[in-house]
Amino acid sequence: MIEYIKNEYKKRSLQWTISLSFTMIAIISIAIMTIAFYTHSINTIRENTTKENEQIVDQLSWNLHSYIRNMMSISDSMYYSVIKNRDLTYDSIGKEMNLLYEANKDNLTSIVCATEDGAIVAASPLSSRKPGVDLKNQEWFTNAYDEIENIHFSTPHVQNLFDNSSYRYFWVVSLSRCVELTYMGNVRNGVLLVDMNYSGIEQMFEKVNDGGVGFVYLCDGDGNIIYHPMQKAIYSGLVKENNREHAGHVDGAFRETFDGQDRDVVVKTVGYTGWKIVSVTPRSELAIDMGQMRNYLFMLVIIILILIGFGNYIISYVVTDPIRKLEDSIADLEEGAINQDVMNEEDIFIGGSHEIRHLGRTIKSMIRQMRKLTDDMVREQKAKRKSELDALQSQINPHFLYNTLDSVVWMIEGERYKDAISMVTALAQLFRISLSKGNNIISIHDEIVHARNYLNIQKVRFKNKFTATIDVDPGIENCATVKLIVQPLLENAIYYGVEHMDGEGEITLRGYEKDGDIYISVSDNGMGIPEDTLATLLTDKARSRGKGSGIGLWNVNQRIQIYFNGDYGLIVESELDEGTTVTIHLPKVPIEEYRKEDAGK
Repeated sequence: MIEYIKNEYKKRSLQWTISLSFTMIAIISIAIMTIAFYTHSINTIRENTTKENEQIVDQLSWNLHSYIRNMMSISDSMYYSVIKNRDLTYDSIGKEMNLLYEANKDNLTSIVCATEDGAIVAASPLSSRKPGVDLKNQEWFTNAYDEIENIHFSTPHVQNLFDNSSYRYFWVVSLSRCVELTYMGNVRNGVLLVDMNYSGIEQMFEKVNDGGVGFVYLCDGDGNIIYHPMQKAIYSGLVKENNREHAGHVDGAFRETFDGQDRDVVVKTVGYTGWKIVSVTPRSELAIDMGQMRNYLFMLVIIILILIGFGNYIISYVVTDPIRKLEDSIADLEEGAINQDVMNEEDIFIGGSHEIRHLGRTIKSMIRQMRKLTDDMVREQKAKRKSELDALQSQINPHFLYNTLDSVVWMIEGERYKDAISMVTALAQLFRISLSKGNNIISIHDEIVHARNYLNIQKVRFKNKFTATIDVDPGIENCATVKLIVQPLLENAIYYGVEHMDGEGEITLRGYEKDGDIYISVSDNGMGIPEDTLATLLTDKARSRGKGSGIGLWNVNQRIQIYFNGDYGLIVESELDEGTTVTIHLPKVPIEEYRKEDAGK
C-alpha cells in the first residue's frame, strides 16, 4: 500500500503535488495552532477573571477595613478619651457620647455603655429601653466578658434594645468590648457597645455585585453569612452556599465543585474581625464566552483552509523561473526599503506569463502607493498629534468655573467686595496664562503664578479645608515648561487627597534644580493611592478609564514627553494613609533659548 501511494504520488503533476503538499501542511499547522490558541485563550479568560476578582476582593477588603477602623476609632475615642477619665459617681458621659454619635450618625445606629449588671450608664441617641430586654443575655454582652481583652463583632441582627418613635427596624453589626468604669474611685467592669449601620456594608457589596460575572459575599470566621446577594434565598433553603468550607480556607484563589457546579473562588480575610470576603465565579457563566469564541475559531479555520487551498492551487501555476526572478528583484522590499533609494521601481522584474507580468506591475504600483501613503501618514499623524495636544491644553473645567463664579456671587451678597475682587482678579490671571497668546511653552514663573492663583481660588471655595505652601527656587523661574502641567497635579491633590480632611490637609508645591535638571513636586498628606492603581497611573490603562485622577496624570506625562526628548515626565510616589507626591522632571532650558529654537524651526 505504501509503495502504491508513493507511485501514485510520483505520477501526479507538479501543480497537483505542490498544491496538495502545501494544503496538508497548512491544515496540520492550523489545527495545531487553533488547538493551542483555544486552550491558551480559555486559560487566559480564567486567569484574567481570577485576577479581576482578586482585585475586586482586595479593594473591598481595603474599603471594609477602613470602615471597621472608623468604628473602632469611635469605640476607642469613647473609652480612652471619655470613660477612663470620668468618675461616674459625679460625672456624666452622655454629652460626649451624643457629640460622638452626631458626628458619625451616618454610619452608626446607637452607642451604649452598660455596667456588668446590665444597667445602662449612657446611650445615644436617647431612646426608651424596650421592656423585658436583659442586656446580660445579649450575645454582644456575653462575648465582651468571655474575652475581655478583645473587640468583638457580631453578625447582622435587628437593633433590639430601644423603642423607635418611627417604628423602623435597623439592621446593625454590633462592636462590643469590656471597659473599666470608675465609681467612687473604685473600678468595676462594664461593656461599651457601638452598633454599626449594616446598610454601609450592604452598599459596598451591592456596588460590586451590580453586573459582571459571579458574585461576592461576606461571612465571619465561623462561616455565618454577613452579606450575600442571595441571602434571603439561602435562608429560605432555595439556594445553597459553601460558606462553612470557605470560612476555613486561607487567603487565595482555588477551584471547587459545589452542588454540581464548577466554580472559581477567591478568599480574603478582613483584618481585626476574621471576616472572609469570598468571590465566586461559576464556570458556567464563562462558558458562554468560550462557546462564542469556539464557534468563531471554527468558522475562521474553515475560511482560512478554503483560502489556503485555493491559493495553493493558484501558486502551483506560477512556480517557475519568472517567480524566482521576481523574488530576487523584490528582495530589497522584504528588507523594508520602500522609502530608501536602495529600492528602485525599474529593478522590478516583469516577464513570463501574463500573471507574473501583472504581478510585477502591481508590485511597482504598490511601491509607489506605499511610498506616497507612508509620507502622507507621517504628515497626518504629526498634524493629528498637534491637534490633540492643542485641544487637550485648551480644555477648561466647567464645574471649576461655575463653582468659582458661584463663590464670587456668594461673596458679593455677603458684601465681601474685596474678597470678590481678589477672586475675580485671580480667575482673570488664571485664564490669561491659560491662553498664553497661543504658546504651549511658557516660563516656570508664569506656571507658578497660574498655580498660586488656582490655589487661592480653591482655598476660598473649600473654606480653607487645607493649607498650601509654595517653595520655588527663583533660579529656575526663567526656564521653559509646558503650560498647565502643575494645575492638574494640584487638582488631584485637592479632590483625591485632602478634600475630606476637615482642615488638616496640607499641600506643598516645590520647585528646584538637581543634577542639571528641573524638578517640580506637588505633595499632599491625604489617603494615598493603592499599589495596584499606582502601577497603572502613567500607562494606557489610566487613559482607558477616562475619569478620575489617572487620566489627568497620563495627559500631563504625555504632553511633557511630546515636547521634551529624553527621560522626562512624571514620577508618582505614594504611601497609603501617608500621602502622595507627584514630581515633574524637566530639562533645564531658558525660555528665551527655547523660543529662539522654536522660531528657527
